[in-house]
This record gives sequence, C-alpha cells and structure tokens, in this order.
Amino acid sequence: MVEQQLVEQTVAHPPDEGGRRSLRRDVSLPALLAGLVCIVVSFSGPLVVVLAAAAAGKLDPAHTASWIWAVSVGSGATCLLLSWWTRTPVITAWSTPGAALLVTSLGAYPYREAVGAFLVSGVVVALFGITGLFGRLIRAVPAGIVNAMLAGILFSFGTGIFTALHAAPVLVLGTFAAFLLAKRLAPRYAVPVALVAGGVLAAVTVGLPLHLGDAGGPTRPLLTVPAFSWPSLVGLALPLTIVALASQNAPGLGVLRAFGYRPDDRLLIGVTGGVSVLLAPFGSPGINIAAITAAICAGPESHPDPRRRYVAGMSAGALYLLVGSFGGVLVSLFTGLPKELIAVIAGVALLASLQGSLAAAVAEEQGRDAAVVTFLATASGMSLFGIGSAFWGLLLGVATHLLLHARRPSPGRLPT
Repeated sequence: MVEQQLVEQTVAHPPDEGGRRSLRRDVSLPALLAGLVCIVVSFSGPLVVVLAAAAAGKLDPAHTASWIWAVSVGSGATCLLLSWWTRTPVITAWSTPGAALLVTSLGAYPYREAVGAFLVSGVVVALFGITGLFGRLIRAVPAGIVNAMLAGILFSFGTGIFTALHAAPVLVLGTFAAFLLAKRLAPRYAVPVALVAGGVLAAVTVGLPLHLGDAGGPTRPLLTVPAFSWPSLVGLALPLTIVALASQNAPGLGVLRAFGYRPDDRLLIGVTGGVSVLLAPFGSPGINIAAITAAICAGPESHPDPRRRYVAGMSAGALYLLVGSFGGVLVSLFTGLPKELIAVIAGVALLASLQGSLAAAVAEEQGRDAAVVTFLATASGMSLFGIGSAFWGLLLGVATHLLLHARRPSPGRLPT
C-alpha cells in the first residue's frame, strides 16, 4: 500500500524539468534485463502471428519486413520517449489480437485498402485518446461482447495447435509439452522456451531450412499509398479500432494501475494513435499500450523501487529500435520455420489471451446469450457484402443484447 501511494504521488504530480530524477542514477541491471525479457517475449510468440497475417495477405518478404520495421520502430520510439517523459514503465507494442484479426481478414482486401484501414484506425484511436472519449467507448459496448469477439478471432489459433498434429505429431506434441512444462516452472519464459524446443524438434524431425539470404542488412521501409473503401473500413478499420481500444489499451492501462501508477490515458493513447497514423503507410496496423509485457517491466522484478522502473521501459524501447531495424533478418529466419511449428507457437502465444477473453465473455450470466452469439458468428469466419466475421459478430451480439435486455417502456396510468 505504501508503494502504491508513493507511485501514485510521483505520477500524479511529476517533478518539473529541474527536479527530474537522474537517468544515470536510476539505471540498474534488473531494469535493463526486464527490458530484454520484454523484447524476447515480444519477438518470439507475437511476431509469429504477425508473419501469419502477412502470409494471409500474400505480402512479399520486402513488405513483410517493412511491416515488422514499422511496428518495431513505432513500439521502440513510444516506449523510449513515453517512459522517459512520464517516468513510468510505459510498454507499447503491436496488437497481437489485432494481428490475429488480420490473419482471418487481410486476404479479403487489396493491400492498399488494408493500409487505408490501418491509417483510419490510427486516426480514430488518437482522437478517442486525445478527446477523452476512450472511457465512454469502452462503456458503450458490453465488455462480454467485446471479449467474445476477441475469443472468436483467437479460436482458430487455439484449434490450430491440434489440427497440425496429423502432419508433425512429434514436433507439435513436443513443443506443446515444453510450453506446459515451462508454464509450470517459469511462466514468463514459456513461449520462448516453446520456440527453442520447437526449433530443435523441427531440426531433428522435419528439417529447419533457415537462411538469411540477402536480408543481412538494415531494413528498407516501403511506402504504400493508402486506398479507401467502405468494405475495408467496416471490415478492417472498425474491428481493429475496437480491439486496439478495448482489448489492448484498456488492459494495458489496467496493468499500470494495478502496480500503483496513474497513467495519463489521453497522453499515452493519443501519442500511440498518432504514431500509428505516421507508420500506417509502411504497413503498421497500429501501436498500442502493451499488457502482458508491461507486467514484466512494471513489476518488482524490474526494480524494488517503483520510481526507477521506467528504465525498463526505456531499455525495451532501445532494444525494439535495434532489433526492428533488421526486420528482414527476422523475416528470413522465421519464414524458414515449418508451418506446423508456426501454428503451435502462435497458438500457445495466444492461449492466455484466448482463455482470458473466454472467461470475461461469460463472466456475467445476464450477457451470456449475446456473448455466445458474438463468439459463434466471429469464429465461423463468415463474410457478408465483403465484410469479415469480426464486425458481424459484434453487430449480432449487440443486437442480441438490445433485444433481450432493452428496457420496456413503462405503461401509462389507466384513466380513472
């Protein structure tokens, strides 16, 4: 309690420029290592989901590398600057659930229209952040419906672990077993351990043809001129915006508050939304406040003194910039992984998000009908009028909720 009060006072009343804490004095090895762990987790599991989305959109290696460069540089710059400015361990990242949405939707639209949807989503997120409408949006749609939509998006990744069994049973079962064992002994490193174990098993069983090719140098970002269409705006931009705000930024801010910080949501969401707009033409679907990796840097493992944990956020930001600048190398390495290994790594990386969204979707008995409708419609992969299932799941869920729970008008008094 004392720690929480101390952090709240520090963040609520930040010192002026002359009284700012000295970065040189606050740097510590645990904080630097926390930033390193954050990057390892980010680039081991969630990156596989991004690559799966790029493959679904039929992007070539150059555009895929540009996408990784954009999300990495955007995450690095915002981590570094926001952590330094607010003296809070602000961790930002691309949205893994958002990338999962793109796996099921990106291939339905021309890439230029997808970039246009990314740009519009960034503008909307920034406006909701700057104007303070973020909280109102979160309260407008029942949380169960939003979580059910997210669960429907992630459902195919969970089942993908087991549908890959017939092609490479030793690889899939061994990787999954390594994940579960690490989850028991060292939960923070479960996904990286699964990736390493899976790589070893792949090399032994089905082969691991990794190569760098001509991608050894820094990435050259590719600019794509955005195009706009109603189907892409409704089918991509709208679900991406909702996922970014409700399933990414809201939990991310919640993690910081849980550790006693009082983040300025207008500043954090406004800045990340603005950076998303700038990087959308290079392939970035959005930069958001992180949740899982934020807990690594905001917790006591980063530093016993909560006022010195912002260094972990800066460390993560610097490493994001370094690693992301060589996105072509990452693409070359990861595209050499067998598809069965990618399926199981993506599945285990999203397992926590899936179980959390499922639990939240049915937490309230009154909203379960609408949540189930949303989940089934989204997981079905249906498409109508060129618009993907995430939007229709959300729309049908809200309609179900209104139909079942809308207040009936009070009958007027009978004349006497």
